[in-house]
Amino acid sequence: MRTRLAALLSATTMAVGLALVVPASPAAATADCPSCTAPAGAATRAEGFVVSEAQFNQMFPNRNPFYTYAGLTAALSAYPEFANTGSDTVKRQEAAAFLANVGHETGGLVYVVEQNTGNYPHYCDATQPYGCPAGQAAYYGRGPMQLSWNFNYKAAGDALGIDLLNNPYLVEQDPAVAWKTALWYWNTQKGPGTMTAHQAMVSGAGFGETIRSINGSLECNGGNPAQVQNRIDNYKNFVQILGTTPGDKLSC
Repeated sequence: MRTRLAALLSATTMAVGLALVVPASPAAATADCPSCTAPAGAATRAEGFVVSEAQFNQMFPNRNPFYTYAGLTAALSAYPEFANTGSDTVKRQEAAAFLANVGHETGGLVYVVEQNTGNYPHYCDATQPYGCPAGQAAYYGRGPMQLSWNFNYKAAGDALGIDLLNNPYLVEQDPAVAWKTALWYWNTQKGPGTMTAHQAMVSGAGFGETIRSINGSLECNGGNPAQVQNRIDNYKNFVQILGTTPGDKLSC
């Protein structure tokens, strides 16, 4: 997601998601995850999440400790439709599809920040009226979707009610914020595709369309079949862990 967002997204075309909250008892905060003092609704939402903590750990046995299950479940209230739309099979397929793609983006939830530090100064679009207040090299790829560029931090932060333009470092410091940025992209952004990844899974368009929405300009239509296959293999493995089937239209 690091380079593709520069070419495919602009601050003026990004959809703005709404953080919907339902009153419930908050979960306990931790020093590693301030936002895991769940916004109201997260505790209730987590109880109905189709992925258990044991399944999450099975999917990512070598994950970085930063990527906590508590952070993921605390982020769910930001987009209550995620893995919570349609039949039980569709809910499980969407959760598997999301985790398969972010797993691919991060080497199995190993990498929190972009590894090529030489790219860091290139993610500031100075033509934006708000500029790069956190610094020229502050908007490198972070989190499960490797969010990058100042305009993406601005759009995601505006949608989530978090000032990520001025403090992009929250995405590598707070697990719930990191997961929220990934859910923001999944649920609101079409990227190079024709629909959001969420729409692809709940409409029956298939897993292949989630790949197109995330990195289709580089991977789909024969662009990088090995990368596509890795995403598909992840997805097939994860739906098996969740006790369901992958459905059709797996490739793009």
